[in-house]
Amino acid sequence: MVSVLRQHWFVILLALLFGVGYHQSSRFQSLMEWQVLRDLIVFSVMFAMGITLPAGKILNCLQAPKPCLLAILTNMLFVPILVLPCYFFLPTQLFGGLFVTALVPSTLASASVWTRRAGGEDAISMMTTVVTNLSCILVVPTGIWLVLGQEVQVDPSDQFWKLLLLVALPLVLSQSIRLGGLARWADRNKSKFGLAAQMGILSMVFLGSVSSASQPIDASSWFDREWVLLLKLITCVFLVHCVSVAFGVRAAQTFGMPQEQQIAIGFSGGQKTLMVGLQIAIDCGVSVLPMILYHIGQLLIDTLIADRWSEHHQVKRTHTNPPA
Repeated sequence: MVSVLRQHWFVILLALLFGVGYHQSSRFQSLMEWQVLRDLIVFSVMFAMGITLPAGKILNCLQAPKPCLLAILTNMLFVPILVLPCYFFLPTQLFGGLFVTALVPSTLASASVWTRRAGGEDAISMMTTVVTNLSCILVVPTGIWLVLGQEVQVDPSDQFWKLLLLVALPLVLSQSIRLGGLARWADRNKSKFGLAAQMGILSMVFLGSVSSASQPIDASSWFDREWVLLLKLITCVFLVHCVSVAFGVRAAQTFGMPQEQQIAIGFSGGQKTLMVGLQIAIDCGVSVLPMILYHIGQLLIDTLIADRWSEHHQVKRTHTNPPA
């Protein structure tokens, strides 16, 4: 039991906080009026994640940009298009939340972790993370305006400036600090920055659950009952992530890229950042549940995939270099 709690404490707390916030939303509704609180949490988390990214590895990708471009296009273009058919299966709030999930950038932490775990080229995942997070200031407002413009009342220009201040600015600031001579200090305190980021994410999950509870979904028909909607949403979320990872890997194979790059493109192309997704979903007034389920799904699915790849590399090394 103790080992399970140590390994999965984040997912357990995430589910617990979502349940408390959703079912006790009336007690915490006043927190939603503190816009500055949410903005401060997002800025702090993006800074804490960004300061641990090594700029040297990222810049190496500029020498051979094709794998990074493929991962970026998979994350920013393929995944949002892949989500569109879900419009016919989900109510507006859930589809809106799922489409927001598809629009947001690649995660700042786990894409590189899972890439390294599987034996992939983590510089590609880092570059994809940085580019998609900086580009989201244009991609996200444009996507919301094109697809959700009739359902949500959000000014694209307001979203642009907010994402510029809360996503792009802390990334640029954190990388400037690393380049200014504090890279070793940041690397020594990487675990502390990671823990702080996780605490910020859990806080946003709680606020997001309070926001979602204030907008109940119409369950007038049998197909709109909560458990049926949840089942459909989980199916959509898991299919979208699995297909996006498979697409990235297959596309890399088609272009003749080595397996290390295939792994990186698959993970960074299919993963999405929880922090930015929660903020945008709350601003748009759509459900945060798709973003949370997608995050849990990518943790579970990509762990299985990474371990399978890792075992494959281990067997390959054993056959290549048999013990004397």
